Amino acid sequence: MLTLPLHAIAHGRAGDKGDTSNISIIAYRPEAWPHLLEQVTEERVLDAMRHLGASAAKRYALPNLHALNFVVENALQGGVNGSLGLDRHGKTLSFLLLGDITVTVPRDAIPDGSPYLKATP
Repeated sequence: MLTLPLHAIAHGRAGDKGDTSNISIIAYRPEAWPHLLEQVTEERVLDAMRHLGASAAKRYALPNLHALNFVVENALQGGVNGSLGLDRHGKTLSFLLLGDITVTVPRDAIPDGSPYLKATP
């Protein structure tokens, strides 16, 4: 088992509606799905975004897509019309999760050609 940043096994997309961020985390390989489901929790997402003022995170599992969708409240400093932030839409918030959250996975959950496969025995 290897402990890696989330971006080693998944990619993400983010959007917004008012002060609410909508973030999807999508596994590169089906083998990563059970590990995402177990380890990428509402609590971990909220902890990663609390410094932005996030107050709640709700997770929705999309097993046929091997994806998780998170709806995070109060993450956008008031939203597009009220925020002074550089990323008022929250489009980069998926990158925040992909970089800040770590997961422990077996080698088969890591995509072929990943630099994480080359760096590990």
